[in-house]
This record gives sequence, C-alpha cells and structure tokens, in this order.
Amino acid sequence: MYVVTYKGKFAFIKPWTAVRDGETFSQQFLTPSIIEGIEKKLFPEMLQQVGIHKIVRHKLTYDAMDMQQEVTQTRGWDTARVEKVVAKEDTLFQELEIKKQKAFVRPRSILKRNILLNPTLLLAFTTEEDALHAVRQHICLCRNEDILLPEVEVKEMSEEEFNQLNGFELRFGDSSESILVGFNRFQNSQPMKGWIEIDGKSLING
Repeated sequence: MYVVTYKGKFAFIKPWTAVRDGETFSQQFLTPSIIEGIEKKLFPEMLQQVGIHKIVRHKLTYDAMDMQQEVTQTRGWDTARVEKVVAKEDTLFQELEIKKQKAFVRPRSILKRNILLNPTLLLAFTTEEDALHAVRQHICLCRNEDILLPEVEVKEMSEEEFNQLNGFELRFGDSSESILVGFNRFQNSQPMKGWIEIDGKSLING
C-alpha cells in the first residue's frame, strides 16, 4: 500500500446522531460516506461511481479535544417587532424616539462543539499513481474550514506495517462487532456499519 499523511490544526467530525444536540463531541472515526466523500474530492472522475474504489485503509489520530462555542442560525425566517431609534419629524431641534417596527429575523442559538486538535489522517491507496495524485491536494473531513494539508513523502508499506500504526479506524462491514454509524447519502441512505479498531495509542500525546 502507498500511504499519504494529512495534518491540520483542528477538525470536527459530526456524529450522525447530533443534528439537534446542544453539546456535541467530535467523532473519533470516519464513516464510509466520509471516506467516499474524500475520495470523490481527490478524484472528481469518481463522482458518478458509487462506493469507495481507491482508498483502502485509513488511520486517524489527534492531540486532544477542545470545547468550542459556535453561533448558529435557523434556515427559516420569523417575523418580530424590533425597536429602532428614529428622528422625530417636524421638530426645530432633532429629537430621537424609539419606534417598534415589524422585521424579519433569523433566531440564533449557541452550540458547544468538542473539536479534534492537531488531527493526523493517514490514507492508504493501492497504487503509487493514486497516492502521488492525492499528495498534491488538501482535504477536509466534515467541514470546509477544517483543512488538512498533505506531507510531501508518500510511504510504501505492507498491510501488517499499516496495522501497527497508531490511530482510530472504522473497518467497514457487517460483523458480530459492527455498530450502526449512520446512513450513506451517496447510496440512497443505506445503513452504514462497521467496527472500530484502536491500537491503544491513538492519542498523539497519550
């Protein structure tokens, strides 16, 4: 296998159950749909093909989690009466008064997110050509602002050597150890299942 290393300052992997949670911990593993999305970003010619074809393995590590607060707004608009300071008409000296006017507003709320600090993602490809193509591009995990940049070197290693690397990895498939990790938007919302492999040293500073 040919392995490309990506690193960034922070990242947030949104759990599929956390749509309305006020406080959310970042996932520590990547689902099949996330890996497929990364593959389609690196290889746009794969957009019309269903499934993962080039990325065969991955490993994710990070330093720690950090609590962040984010302000969000709803998609819909509400009507409300808001106060506005205006100048009175027909006065010798300018006087101000407060009037209530009807306006369209978007409600706001504050969410608490635990993001991954200094994440490192290893992607393994079957061919050197695919790895060299990937190493010239950046990726993001679940949010466009969470950019991971590649290291220059492409490392060749066996699957046994890859297994010894630190990190979290969701092995895709259905087994006695598998759990439901979401629904794949690339495959008509089919259930995604897999089991998590952890080597015990997945935290970089652990």
